[in-house]
Amino acid sequence: MENIFIETERLILRKMEDTDFKILASMLKNPSVMYAWEYVFEDIDILAWIKKNREYYWKYGLGFFLAVDKTLNEVVGQIALMPDNIEGIDYYEIGYMLREEFFYQGYAREAVKAMIEYAFANLDIESVIFEIRPENISSIKVAEFFNAKVTGEFVKNVQGKKMKHLIYTLKKEDFVLS
Repeated sequence: MENIFIETERLILRKMEDTDFKILASMLKNPSVMYAWEYVFEDIDILAWIKKNREYYWKYGLGFFLAVDKTLNEVVGQIALMPDNIEGIDYYEIGYMLREEFFYQGYAREAVKAMIEYAFANLDIESVIFEIRPENISSIKVAEFFNAKVTGEFVKNVQGKKMKHLIYTLKKEDFVLS
């Protein structure tokens, strides 16, 4: 299938489509999922999110992908690998968010591992980053599981609010491909 980006043991990571609006809304409108962003999306934001990611697929072959559990045939979350620029420095960032009912089931680790492996094997890069709010302990645990280390911080303007983010960096030599 052309929309599939990567498959893991349990997951298919696929490109999002306009028809995914409802499932994306279940994540992006849920305060428990979006707590680190400190806002929830409106319908117009969700449409823009889909459009932005479809543009990323076309331009970079990367972006946020929907993570679909193969057994359940259900979207469990989103996982991203995409170019990023922080204060004039170019990076490749890995990001993730799960639907609330799929928290703490290993989906983030499984999908992140696949993205790390893809990045290092296919993009000829030496590191990836994770942008994480200091209070987002679950995301910090995922990044640290893969041996990512804090290498900096920055303030990101999110919906007019200044939010501190930590930059966790995972160097290729610190990650063993399996």
